[in-house]
Amino acid sequence: MEQVGRPRRDGAGGAPGAPPLGAPPPGATDAQAAEALAAGGLVILPTETVYGLAADAGNAAAVAAIFEAKGRPRFNPLIAHVADAVEAEAVAVFDARARALAEAFWPGPLTIVAPVRDRERVCDLARAGLDSVAVRVPGHVRARAVISAFGKPVVAPSANRSGRPSPTTFADALEETGFAAADAVDGGPCAVGVESTVVSVLDGRVALLRPGSVTREEIEAVVGPLERDGEGHRSPGRTALHYAPDAPVRIEATKAKAGEILLGFGPGVGDRRWSLSPTGDLREAAANLFRRLREADRETPAGIAVSPIPATGLGEAINDRLKRAAGFVG
Repeated sequence: MEQVGRPRRDGAGGAPGAPPLGAPPPGATDAQAAEALAAGGLVILPTETVYGLAADAGNAAAVAAIFEAKGRPRFNPLIAHVADAVEAEAVAVFDARARALAEAFWPGPLTIVAPVRDRERVCDLARAGLDSVAVRVPGHVRARAVISAFGKPVVAPSANRSGRPSPTTFADALEETGFAAADAVDGGPCAVGVESTVVSVLDGRVALLRPGSVTREEIEAVVGPLERDGEGHRSPGRTALHYAPDAPVRIEATKAKAGEILLGFGPGVGDRRWSLSPTGDLREAAANLFRRLREADRETPAGIAVSPIPATGLGEAINDRLKRAAGFVG
């Protein structure tokens, strides 16, 4: 499958159009990060999925600063990150199935979209004007510690410029949006490596809005079969060319063409240096996905080819990200 025409931008690996880096002092404490959030600043925050660029969810000016730093479309809602399920229900209205999902998967990489309860704690801009709110309790201990110290929900979309691969290391997060952050928390490499699964629990229906680390099968084991026609506009990360490097991306590739780098999957496929998983392990491939895209892009190849990835389990999320990088999904 060929990537729909996507011109290469000047420069490889860097964030196109980003202001010169003026990185914040690294290694902020939880209290320092909370103070920066309280002052209306942005903070680079580690989660188990990817690094986020965090702000007070109720501060519209701070949320606007995220959009400005990322160059992000404003119609896309953001996820409110909270310290625990009690705080989640302070901002969202949960029914029995939403509570069952929270109990099964929190803290962890599952986002629940539910009717909004408190429109002040998660402002209109953060919700893209919707009557629903996306909320999750992150699995990363530092993220929860910062949120607990701050005492209010934070929005923390991936700390990359819009359309760029999401950062899964502290260094990559600083490279992407360090110029905009008042403080930065180093939480080590992200364990999961892809964004959270997003499900909506609205009007008695549960639907998968965005595949992620928590699989469809795991969710259905808790709440039963999922609806097939969820309202995708309520989910973050649903714009075309999201998760895209500068180089054109070609998916379902069996070999590299001239000038391409092949990101292989499985034993003996391509150069092991570029493999998403030499053993064909989907969880390893998810953890490596954004890092391999970013590393390959820095080599300024003619293109990045990606081997076929099984579409089952976590492979659904990987394929979703790859299709967006290749421009197939809007």
